[in-house]
Amino acid sequence: MTGSRKKSSLAGRRIVITRRAEQAHSLHRALSARGADVVELPTIALAPPHSWQSVDTAIGRLNEYDWFIFTSVNGVEAFAARLRRKRKTMSALKRALIAAIGPATARALRARGLRVSVVPEDYHAEGLLKALGRKSWRGKRVLLARAAKARDLLPRELKRRGARVDVVAAYRTVVPQASRSRLAKVFGRWKPDAITFTSSSTVRNFFALLGSNRARRALRGVAVATIGPVTSRTARALGLKVATEAKRFTVAGLVRAIEKHFRNS
Repeated sequence: MTGSRKKSSLAGRRIVITRRAEQAHSLHRALSARGADVVELPTIALAPPHSWQSVDTAIGRLNEYDWFIFTSVNGVEAFAARLRRKRKTMSALKRALIAAIGPATARALRARGLRVSVVPEDYHAEGLLKALGRKSWRGKRVLLARAAKARDLLPRELKRRGARVDVVAAYRTVVPQASRSRLAKVFGRWKPDAITFTSSSTVRNFFALLGSNRARRALRGVAVATIGPVTSRTARALGLKVATEAKRFTVAGLVRAIEKHFRNS
């Protein structure tokens, strides 16, 4: 009985997912298993940084770092790919300590044979800073590989604690133009019941695709579901009302939040 209720909890609900096409399958599968009609509308794609200079400089001095910090699976994949281009492997990171912002990022690192020393309980910059602690940062050399545009909280606070932080752009996020032609179909005569945003970039790029006023009109009456408070703040700053937010900042947490929203609505 419990299983059938769980499967049918989102039955007939049309839910848009804006995650990058290559990463959408787990969320798509979880929502579909609960009876949802899932529509993929990627608002984010990855591209190389405008310049590899900072990454290549860091790769040339990997043995100088005490810590490597990764804040996304994308960062792990992009950095690993650049290492391969330089005829190195991720094993070059083994001499230092490694921190990951969440379990998915940690899995990506472990899959490459690395030991992850720190994974926070709360999967955002604030949680990672808490998990890293305040001791023994003076003079420590830290490499933070991430997107070209990201929050400055993590490097700023580590520098305040005395660390020497090199921030390198391993990739940048761009708006997938192929999604522009799908918008009219997705937000045509029948609006979806909900839309999911799994990062601040997915929200901002949705607005970039439609323009601010059209984006807000398109989402009027649509339940906005976010993966956590950082994404929610971005959505609200752009004028959206957030209907539900994941308590655990994972795909599973997001699915649970959507189920709860529609159970209670």
